[in-house]
Amino acid sequence: MQLDVKFVPRVGRARQRFYQFTAIDEATRFRVLRIYDHDNTKTAIDFLQQVREHFPFAIQKIQTDNGSSFGPQFTWHLSDLRISHKHIPPGCPEVNGKVERSHKTDSEEFYQGRHFKHKRDLARKLKKWETEYNEDRPHLALSHPRAGRGRKSLMASKSRARFERTKYRSWLIPSIPII
Repeated sequence: MQLDVKFVPRVGRARQRFYQFTAIDEATRFRVLRIYDHDNTKTAIDFLQQVREHFPFAIQKIQTDNGSSFGPQFTWHLSDLRISHKHIPPGCPEVNGKVERSHKTDSEEFYQGRHFKHKRDLARKLKKWETEYNEDRPHLALSHPRAGRGRKSLMASKSRARFERTKYRSWLIPSIPII
């Protein structure tokens, strides 16, 4: 899973900055998007909790850039959750290419030409955009057209694999003769 933060263009007449935290699953391109007032470790940890609640499977590894939100405290938090953390090399955003490309898509298809009255308006519209991106929008890089479908098929295959492993293990248990 790749995580990153995107600076959001000005909202209404507000002088305050907002930040879009993005998590994208590398296998399915399924994303979670949230808006925060600050870009810091506390918001990154809160976002991680949102992501963990949103994804139906356990997160094993998170890849981030070297931003201040993803520093040592974030790494320790991930360690406590038994999630490995990989920082990409400095100055190489292409290593986090999936999340960076999704931010470009956000800029072109969501933010460009739109105006938001306030943070609540932005958050509400971003939630709709997240649903559209995950469930309706085609993803040409995938063999399946939508991220939501990919997630469902991935979950089905993981369930089948789990069942097959369990079934196979039962065949391996030696029968003990009763004397």
